[in-house]
Amino acid sequence: MGDVEAAPGELLETLRKAAAALTDAGIKFALAGGYAAYARGAAPSTHDVDFVLTEDEVEGALSALESVGMRRVEIPEGWLAKVHDDGRTVDLIFRPSGRAVDAALLARAEELNVEAVAMPVLTATDLTVLRLLAFDEKASDFGAYLPVSRALREQVDWPRVIAATADSPYAYAYLTLLHRLRVMEYGPPYEGSDG
Repeated sequence: MGDVEAAPGELLETLRKAAAALTDAGIKFALAGGYAAYARGAAPSTHDVDFVLTEDEVEGALSALESVGMRRVEIPEGWLAKVHDDGRTVDLIFRPSGRAVDAALLARAEELNVEAVAMPVLTATDLTVLRLLAFDEKASDFGAYLPVSRALREQVDWPRVIAATADSPYAYAYLTLLHRLRVMEYGPPYEGSDG
């Protein structure tokens, strides 16, 4: 079964259930993706629920989610694991954009109440870095992420984003677009340009 759009209320219930199971099992994780952006002021996701965790926590996380009725899904990708909760997808991401999730990323996450459940949520800066590093020649739909960038712009450390994504031409293009749309101010490497 592939990922499908779900009603935000159904996904929120899956999010609450999954976060509670991971917390109860002592798994170190952080909410990522569309629902982390939602927790910080963006529109709710209708696609899936994303958590980041270190690779050594994946098996424990899968067991915890199975214990509350979710079903493990076998997938070929080597950078995440998936479970389904009555057709709704939860992604457990341990190597986003080819970079291993580490303790420092999880330590920067902030405890927030998401739909009345306290959980660690990635910072707006880390969310932005991870999203920009995911852009490539096959997946570079800038328009879909613009509303999120607008919603989170006051919370993002843009110089840090620029530095962390400097090797990506797709991130550079997206950041240039954000600058031209006045979503973000000038910062390296844009100083001295006529943009």
